Amino acid sequence: MAAVSAPVAVVVALFAVGAPLVLYALVRAEHDQRERMDRADAERAARRDR
Repeated sequence: MAAVSAPVAVVVALFAVGAPLVLYALVRAEHDQRERMDRADAERAARRDR
């Protein structure tokens, strides 16, 4: 039983560390692609959303 538990524990530990890192990388990539605008453009875009 212990022979099976150890590899499973390693896989779970790798997933527990790896999944947040992958999510962090995806969020950073999305952040880098955002559109930058000045205040006047932002106000114009906000009015268009109504």
